[in-house]
Amino acid sequence: MHATTLETPTAPTTVLAADTMKAIVQDRYGSSEVLELRNVDKPAIGDHDVLVRVCAAAVNPGDSAIMSGLPYIARPAALYGLRRPKNPIRGTDVAGHVEAVGAGVTRFRPGDEVFGWCRGAFAEYASASEYGLALKPSNISFEQAAALPMAGSVALQALRDHGKVQAGQRILINGASGGIGTFAVQIAKSLGADVTGVCSTPNVDLVRSIGADHVIDYAHEDFTRQGEHYDFILDNAANTPLSSLRRVLTPAGMLVPNGGGFANRWFASAGRLMSAMVSFRFVSQRLGRFLVAKKHEDLTILKDLVEAGELTPVIGRTYPLDETPQAMDYVATGHARGKVVISV
Repeated sequence: MHATTLETPTAPTTVLAADTMKAIVQDRYGSSEVLELRNVDKPAIGDHDVLVRVCAAAVNPGDSAIMSGLPYIARPAALYGLRRPKNPIRGTDVAGHVEAVGAGVTRFRPGDEVFGWCRGAFAEYASASEYGLALKPSNISFEQAAALPMAGSVALQALRDHGKVQAGQRILINGASGGIGTFAVQIAKSLGADVTGVCSTPNVDLVRSIGADHVIDYAHEDFTRQGEHYDFILDNAANTPLSSLRRVLTPAGMLVPNGGGFANRWFASAGRLMSAMVSFRFVSQRLGRFLVAKKHEDLTILKDLVEAGELTPVIGRTYPLDETPQAMDYVATGHARGKVVISV
């Protein structure tokens, strides 16, 4: 009698061609339900571009905005499209290995570990300008490096370029436990400032651990009624009236309003900014308003701060590529702790 071997059917294996990759793609505007994991062509690169094999990508509020097509007034802009996104793959903050370089690239070579800005980071490969990348800090993970570009640059440019923050000044960061806030606390300390961070109860210890001299739990204290005054306020939360923020600024102090969300589907936070412009028009206090500039030299400054031990990216949550929709939903709540990262 011969034994009979029964073979168990196995599920077919998807084999990707050498010129394809997995990516999170959207064909229309909407909620995270429009995001789909698909096999698509790898991006082409130009003479001064780099093909990055993505290890990690950070999620920014702007990614959710473009996914949703908000605010409506922005749809004709470069990254938007009137009826659907011009670029179907979301994500701009990336860290990974250089896979290939264009004929004119002089800054990098295949195998280099890099971080910076790209086109379509929520994918296995992404195309980036060589001027939008820098060598990854040697002492942090790819996930931490991916957290740096956008949030780190906003904090750096707000404090250094617009606030002109100097040693000994009193600085307040409202929303100190978020992506930009955690960078702002540390960068302000590196500039020699006395830093007060405002956050919720669960994040008090975190904000203190990254160097804040004073931490205010907004659930129990109102920082606008403590009689303290600040030379610079970075308001990431947009949960405090402008008149109250002005009350705690020094006579020549500066406010940078960086929050606001997209409750107004046409103009987002532009209404709050317009009110601020009117409020600050006839006073000596200053209003700092700007759009972050993607500067290669700022990436190198962030790298140097990290390698010097003065700046450590805070990662709140990490998601795999196929859970990018859940990551986008979490960031859209406006209560993310530190940075949210996609691990590829």
